[in-house]
Amino acid sequence: MSIFLVGAGPDADSFPDVFDRFAAEAELRAGPGRQARIAVVVHDSGGAPMTRLPEYAGPLQERIACDVVPVLLGNGGIADPAAFAGVHGVVVGGGLTPAYLRGVEKASPTLAQLVGDGVPYLGFSAGAMVAPGRALIGGYLVNGIEVCGEECSEGLADLEFRTGLGIAPFAVDVHAAQAGTLSRAVGAVAAGLVDHAVAIDEGTAIILAAADAGDYTVIGAGTSWDVRADRGPGLGGGAAVVTARTAEPTRD
Repeated sequence: MSIFLVGAGPDADSFPDVFDRFAAEAELRAGPGRQARIAVVVHDSGGAPMTRLPEYAGPLQERIACDVVPVLLGNGGIADPAAFAGVHGVVVGGGLTPAYLRGVEKASPTLAQLVGDGVPYLGFSAGAMVAPGRALIGGYLVNGIEVCGEECSEGLADLEFRTGLGIAPFAVDVHAAQAGTLSRAVGAVAAGLVDHAVAIDEGTAIILAAADAGDYTVIGAGTSWDVRADRGPGLGGGAAVVTARTAEPTRD
């Protein structure tokens, strides 16, 4: 089963592939003759997370017969680990990354165990950013220098990393080309805050086969920007190497 990390929020019309693949894996996980149970974690800064649920639940229910288990994080809510009992898939939505991380922190060991046991995970935007063990949750400054626009900061000044779910082996940033956060990922690696980061464009996702997978697949119309530290001779201590990766062409 797979870990799907998406570079934006849900858009089943322009980027249906990620819903198609995740739903198929959740159905397979449930097994023949059983209806999949899918936990959907959503936060709403206005305190009404239930209003956000249809964005995620609707596309899933259009694809497979499934029971959606709402995990609502409005008004500083914290997810109860028991909410994930017996689920065949986990979806974590987009929005304020610090709020999502705070909301799932108590359930983090449970989620990591589920994914380790083969339950597929689908993270949109914030849900992708909280997936790594060392999760970038916001900020726009490195050593007092801007590395992205303040509008992308999530209310934080310096780049901030916290303990995430531990289901991805590198830091993740999202809205890369569209919001200019690729430079934040590059700045984080160049400054030595992390050795490896992946910045994902909107309309794009990366798929890992396991939490410790050495590589990933790219799907969608955009680019996955793979940023790695390079401390080689002559490059100095602040070198970052960026590789642009796109989806492989479909073969007839």
